[in-house]
Amino acid sequence: MLRNIAIIAHVDHGKTTLVDQMLRQAGTFRANQQVADRVMDSNPLERERGITILSKNASIRWGDHKINIVDTPGHSDFGGEVERILRMVDGVLLLVDAFEGPMPQTRFVTRKALALGLRPIVVINKVDRADSDPARVHDEVLELFMELEASDEQLDAPFLYASAREGWATRDLDEEPVDLRPLLGTVLEAVPAPPSDTAGAFQLLVSTIDHSPYLGRLAIGRIERGRVAVGDSVVLLDPKAGPQDQPWPSRVARLFTFEGLDRIEMESAAAGELVAMAGVEGVEIGATLADPEHPDRLAGIAVEEPTVSVDFLVNTSPFAGRDGKYVTSRQLRDRLYRELERNVALRVEDTPSPDTFTVSGRGELHLGILMETMRREGYEFAVSRPRVITRTDEQGRLLEPYEEVIVDVPDTFVGTVIEGLGKRKGELVEMRAGAGGLARLVFRIPARGLFGYRNDFLTDTRGEGVMHHRFLEWGPWVGPISRRERGVLVSMIDGTSVAYALFHLQDRGTLFIEPGVSVYQGMIVGEHARAGDLEVNVARGKKLTNIRAATADENILLEPPRRMGLESGLEYIADDELVEITPSAVRLRKRHLKAHERKKAARSA
Repeated sequence: MLRNIAIIAHVDHGKTTLVDQMLRQAGTFRANQQVADRVMDSNPLERERGITILSKNASIRWGDHKINIVDTPGHSDFGGEVERILRMVDGVLLLVDAFEGPMPQTRFVTRKALALGLRPIVVINKVDRADSDPARVHDEVLELFMELEASDEQLDAPFLYASAREGWATRDLDEEPVDLRPLLGTVLEAVPAPPSDTAGAFQLLVSTIDHSPYLGRLAIGRIERGRVAVGDSVVLLDPKAGPQDQPWPSRVARLFTFEGLDRIEMESAAAGELVAMAGVEGVEIGATLADPEHPDRLAGIAVEEPTVSVDFLVNTSPFAGRDGKYVTSRQLRDRLYRELERNVALRVEDTPSPDTFTVSGRGELHLGILMETMRREGYEFAVSRPRVITRTDEQGRLLEPYEEVIVDVPDTFVGTVIEGLGKRKGELVEMRAGAGGLARLVFRIPARGLFGYRNDFLTDTRGEGVMHHRFLEWGPWVGPISRRERGVLVSMIDGTSVAYALFHLQDRGTLFIEPGVSVYQGMIVGEHARAGDLEVNVARGKKLTNIRAATADENILLEPPRRMGLESGLEYIADDELVEITPSAVRLRKRHLKAHERKKAARSA
């Protein structure tokens, strides 16, 4: 007997840790096998950042049942991964932190799951925390279900209390916790079996795409109807095709199912099973694979539209080509369009300039992960300041995306946070006292009001605040929003920075570089202490003479520079600036490198 479930939750509520424990307790690993923590987070970026970016498939055997499990991302920027995965499953495990309760992404993924009619199982996780309040969180989850207009059956969802880290779950807090048997038993009882029409004509909806260096593209999805075997003829029905377009014939070359963390090759599979299929050329997410005699198309996968865009440009700095293997506009364009094959929430457009491409996504993190992945692959490019995507309504009014922001901060910083978000057109919707001297603030704010705010937020709350946000709705354009109030220090020459020059520039602002760094004219080397940009010479050395000065033995003491990474640089730059990204460096620069070109562009603007 089969069960297909997805694990959904807000970021850092314990999804991947719970899957780890389910795999261990079901006997997926040998007794003496060394297994890393969060084994499902196999991508290097996922392990570095401690977040799930890509959904993963696994399965466990429990008694006579096979349970297919899909681990999904928790960050709202990767909601496109969640939306398509939910079409493959028949139930969801909704994890909620026993202290934080339902958060922005909890609302987002729950709304998607309930709208598809999926049966939820609620797991209140981390009940072993000293500050946990499972009774309050239980009520908050029920309130969320009612807000989202859940059906009577969905409202009657079973609740369990768990510690994913310790590997146990109970149906009642008074029970003695032992292991995850109560959770796995609830999955078998509450989640319905998948479609089992094995006699009908074959039909599969492609929910995700993988790539094998030997087999090419792999179409992954759930068989909705019928059976399929290696060597069978199938037709590909493009979700964008019209009634007059002919189905594309193909043949199944290889077929795989999921056992534990591995793909196991098989000769045939039937309705309800999650499979990976090789041999279907040109397959895309949302396409239908069907029997040639009955080419019935399934409803495609609806993914919410992007809200943020940036320009990817060919790197034109004096250091272009030093690090990267792929530096041309053709290589950059091919890589960006190739990303569309598996990243359904992304959009790529050509522009009138052959060296510039507009890329749109669900947020700064969504786009930042793509940039980081590309630089690790050897690409070299520059990107512009992020900007929000706008639209117009029926009355011709300009609309922009708004975000719901939930902030948990110590009481002493409440006023500072309200003032900071208020300057960025944030509207305080709700404020309530939390546990442990924390206050919870809920804001409605234009998405562009959050650009560059995270660093200010961490400074204002001395690192003690926690902020989460998600797309809320489209609302009226609110006009200009103040961002960076200070100018930048711009290198006026090509050369190498020296300690003597940097020491004498410390009073003029905050430096981004240390001695011994190669710089070029137009590169940003620091933040000016005042409004307006300042051109500086960071390569100026001390003149050597035979005259002894009073300051000859002066110690050069430099303050540590402020490090500008990829995401912090994206948040920081202004409209006339770019982030230069190479495999070994991230630099900030002016769009126009020469001073007279910048003055001319400013006059034109």
